[in-house]
Amino acid sequence: MALKKIVITSLFVMCFAFAKAQSTAAYSNEFINIGVDAAALGMSNAVVAQTDDVNSGYWNPAGLMRLEQKELSLMHSSYFANIAQYNYAAFAMPIDDQSSFGASLIRFSVDDILNTTQLIDSQGNINYDRISTFSTADWAFTVSYAREAKLDGFTYGGNFKVIRRVIGEFAKSWGFGFDVGAQFKRGDWEIGVMARDITTTYNTWTIDEEKFEEVRGAVENQNQDLPETTEVTLPKLQIGVARTFEFHYDHILTAEVDLNMRFIQTNDIISSSSVSATPAIGLEYGYIDMVFVRAGAGNFQNVQGIDGDETLNFQPNIGVGFKYRGISVDYALTNIGNGDDLYSNVFSVNIDLSVFSR
Repeated sequence: MALKKIVITSLFVMCFAFAKAQSTAAYSNEFINIGVDAAALGMSNAVVAQTDDVNSGYWNPAGLMRLEQKELSLMHSSYFANIAQYNYAAFAMPIDDQSSFGASLIRFSVDDILNTTQLIDSQGNINYDRISTFSTADWAFTVSYAREAKLDGFTYGGNFKVIRRVIGEFAKSWGFGFDVGAQFKRGDWEIGVMARDITTTYNTWTIDEEKFEEVRGAVENQNQDLPETTEVTLPKLQIGVARTFEFHYDHILTAEVDLNMRFIQTNDIISSSSVSATPAIGLEYGYIDMVFVRAGAGNFQNVQGIDGDETLNFQPNIGVGFKYRGISVDYALTNIGNGDDLYSNVFSVNIDLSVFSR
């Protein structure tokens, strides 16, 4: 029976890890907060003020107003030793001189998880043919709209998000939310504000209690509870200021400082009972608008060690990019796990679709 307990307990943990970990408002729908576009990730996500391409639908929909042509973006990355796969696709286009449109899709998944609940029958016989597989996947579909304001240099926009989360045949949920953003550009200075989940985002779970009891009942003397049937994602606020420096026309340096705020107490470097905040710093050097080198630091956290002493941890990111005739290929080395060698390689491609019509 020891083997039975091990395999079924392992399955139980995998099935409901996402649901239980997300059962509080502090960490609901965290997969959406990972970020998109290797160029932005290489700058530690400090792009809310300067974003100006198809990926603005994610970072700040107001930036879509800087689009001149239709654009397409694709990204893939693997996390946690290639166990989890993160895929992203986005499309955006100007509607007219005063408005733009965008749409994007994110899928974060762990596929082909072994289902061993039927491995051992009631007589204690092991039959490996009874092993099946399932996947756990989080989906986010976003529609974005941006407009130019009457004030020169000021743009604003919003997102409507649909969240779909699936854990095999055990549990499924739907969620809906809204974001709003604004940008102001004056000369070489840019200011950006992005408010996520402004009305709070609700996820409602449907759980197959029969299948859940099948797993829970197989592990004796355990007290596993059903995950929360409703999750609430609290609003988040990101404020950024960017400055562009031009040297001899061919060399451009862009620097941005952001402040990421959550309305709950966390381990962020700035923390209180009502709001927590952590800064992010990003730098991008570009040569003749073709070759780019990026670096950033963010996610500054106060971490308490075993000895009780607190240390300041942060997440460093670096990246490079190449752009030619409307096609950009970017790479970022990120430390999503903030230590323990959980580095992730992120690749993305942005395409100006007008290159195919010339």
